[in-house]
Amino acid sequence: MPQFQQHASWRLEGGGQVIDLETAVKDGILGGGGLPTGKDGTLGAAAEKLDLKKTIEELDSAAEDVPSVFICPISLEPMVDPVTLCTGQTYERGNILKWLSLGHLTCPTTMQELWDDAVTPNRTLHQLISAWFSQRYLLVKKRSEDVQGRAAELVQSLKKVKGQARVEALKELQKMVVAHPSLRNALADSGGVALLSSLLGPFTSHAVGSEVIAILVNLSLDSDTKASLMQPARISLVVDMLNEGTIDTKINCTRYIEMLMAEKSFRCEFMLSLSLLVALLRLAKDKRHPNGIAAALSLLEAICSHEQVRSSLVSVGAVTQLVELLPNLSPEGSVPALHILDDLSTIPEGLSALKDCPQTIPNTVRLLMRASEAGDQYALSILWAVCKLAPDECASLAVEAGLPANLLLVIQSGCNPELKQRAAELLKLCSLNYTTTLFISKCKLTRTIQ
Repeated sequence: MPQFQQHASWRLEGGGQVIDLETAVKDGILGGGGLPTGKDGTLGAAAEKLDLKKTIEELDSAAEDVPSVFICPISLEPMVDPVTLCTGQTYERGNILKWLSLGHLTCPTTMQELWDDAVTPNRTLHQLISAWFSQRYLLVKKRSEDVQGRAAELVQSLKKVKGQARVEALKELQKMVVAHPSLRNALADSGGVALLSSLLGPFTSHAVGSEVIAILVNLSLDSDTKASLMQPARISLVVDMLNEGTIDTKINCTRYIEMLMAEKSFRCEFMLSLSLLVALLRLAKDKRHPNGIAAALSLLEAICSHEQVRSSLVSVGAVTQLVELLPNLSPEGSVPALHILDDLSTIPEGLSALKDCPQTIPNTVRLLMRASEAGDQYALSILWAVCKLAPDECASLAVEAGLPANLLLVIQSGCNPELKQRAAELLKLCSLNYTTTLFISKCKLTRTIQ
């Protein structure tokens, strides 16, 4: 049976696995610059005593380069209480004891039979782990303090600087907010959010406004702050930037408005702006930027949930533009577009626009059984409304587009009963103007399927 090969820098003392500290540091086992040491070469003050388990949890996202020798082979998590088996393999105590309690008499890593099931604390490895995480914790803590200090300086400078200097300060602050999530709460506590909000107004340049919006959409804002951001002059500025800004600015503006819409105090009249609706439709049709399409459709979907806005959307040509957009969307991306069209079909002018658009039926039929169940539900609802409005005209178009075959797939699928019922009703509606034989012929169905 092959025996476990010891690492060159490991040795066994009293049956336990021990790593020589000097060799571990020299060989780079610790990584990231090695252990913090004092003047006498010992571990020193930097490795101050901290709760190891708590420290590891706090550094979960920051310590991505944890040395592999610190990782338990069972849980693949850093060890807090490492113990060694007679085979020389080291594990977290709780994990290996559970393995042994289940009746296993082998080493989990090497599958060697255990001639002794005793576990020996690996104190030196524990010391190495504690020292490494203590050092990393102190570095992260200092880095965080430095970031917060720099952010405070930038916030103070925004009160004084103007023009391009203000834009550059905002750009730096935005990068810091994205890179350091912990900074987001600190900004609110230091009054930074209030200052940023005050920079938005009727005379704010788009250069400054776009950077402020880019910061605000990455923060968790309270209700009072959101209420102040709903002032008409500020909403008007955002709509202007949504029309004229860069693609990143446009996406941030959609996120900003959607964030404000989540508040109960948001007023629907803001959404009646034709300039806002036109800008969103233009963004949704920009094939160069898929992220922009997704952001625009997401906001339009939220806006369309308010019945007051639907007539305005129809008046700016939303129905035809969204129907023509459907073939260019992924199955997942088509769901919000179908949802919007389904909402618009609930008002007379929206339903009329859907019927009059020559691509409504073929484009919607193609999406059946290709998106999610929600997408199928919206598609069937649209097709039912259109065919019900003008059965003689639209039902025949649906049959020519291959709708019956897709409806049979829906009926035979594992979707919810209501969806199957709607598909069956629509199939019946499509067949009214045909004899059985002709309908089967048109649909290219066999008598077995019939």
